[in-house]
Amino acid sequence: MGEFRMPSLGADMETGKLVEWLVVPGQRVRRGDIVAMVETQKGLFEVEIFADGVMGELLVQPGQTVPVGTLLATIDNGTAGTGEKPPAPTDSAAGRAKAEPETAASALTTGTSAPSPAATPGRIASSPSARQLALELGIDLAKVTGTGPHGAIGRGDVEAAARAAGTKPPAAAEPVSPAPTEPSAEKAAGKPAPTAAMKAMRQAIAAAVSRSNREIPHYYLETEIDLSKPLQWLKEENSKRSLRERILPVALLVKAVALALREVPELNGFWQNDQLEVRPDIHIGFAVALRQGGLIAPAVHHVDQLGVGEVMERLADLIERTRGGHLRSSELTDATMSVTSLGDRGVRTVYGVIYPPQVALVGFGCIGERPWAEDGMLGVRRCVTATLAADHRATDGHQGALFLEALTRHLHLPEAL
Repeated sequence: MGEFRMPSLGADMETGKLVEWLVVPGQRVRRGDIVAMVETQKGLFEVEIFADGVMGELLVQPGQTVPVGTLLATIDNGTAGTGEKPPAPTDSAAGRAKAEPETAASALTTGTSAPSPAATPGRIASSPSARQLALELGIDLAKVTGTGPHGAIGRGDVEAAARAAGTKPPAAAEPVSPAPTEPSAEKAAGKPAPTAAMKAMRQAIAAAVSRSNREIPHYYLETEIDLSKPLQWLKEENSKRSLRERILPVALLVKAVALALREVPELNGFWQNDQLEVRPDIHIGFAVALRQGGLIAPAVHHVDQLGVGEVMERLADLIERTRGGHLRSSELTDATMSVTSLGDRGVRTVYGVIYPPQVALVGFGCIGERPWAEDGMLGVRRCVTATLAADHRATDGHQGALFLEALTRHLHLPEAL
């Protein structure tokens, strides 16, 4: 008899709220199937199962908040069992669960969560706030047409359905609080006051980066990379593609990072139990800025095995789902190294903070024209500054220098990416 426990979805996560079961007892499941929705400080996430079998008893009900490592359900995976109910998790079991690879990326604010009001055989793609509003108004989500990505239902879709049905959406409650004697800084600057979800997200970010700075002895290396050749190759490649299929420079950068990790695997893994655990698979966490503030770094899996076009497709899909609140639990926990880029904001050099338990992070600045000397000649080249933040417990500057050297070499051979 197998076990399905509350997963750890971040370095700061201690508890999780089971929002919704997407399976029923007796239903056959396969590894990778989404079986539940779990809410944390980071937001609402789709939780996968990592074993084949038949769902047994569902031990935790929607709406309950339980510690990481708590047994949520049993799974009949064909192994012999005693027929007895599995014991409640011990502190050591919860501790082992928290020792799983974590991504200390920051929070994804998706609003208040509630069980889906529509009892349909399959899950209806909808935002948590849309489900909450539908529950309040008595709207059947199965009869609502979604206008979001891939037909997802948003709050506006529920409001439109309510108006069509003659149901008045509830007015937002006015918060009851003492009148401030002076205007707040947010109001004075013309900015909205932070919501409870935004505050929770900032608390999650604070916990993650505080742990990183407290526990990880960072060292930093920096190099300037001439991108003239890869950008010319990219221009020629995109001329053969439709507008929808075009590749952005970031896909080249991410793929080159993955190939460089093949050569310096010590940077691809986790620092756990006071030792480096090198991972055979290369899953790159890509930092995505959220529209409401903050960021999160979900993983693109097996980047070294993908073509540049596939990397671009995966990145576009990941960014869309991150901002739409449709991430899977594995995308939060699987990243073996992270990449962050602030080039679109004009930043030239990025000195990142490592997401524990990872041991390295690569930062890319903006691509711009800079003076470049080669063979005694001075010219202008389009360049990017690449930085490596690495954990000195796991590697030294020598390995870091080898990595940046490999990164540069792979970028100078774009046709091989």
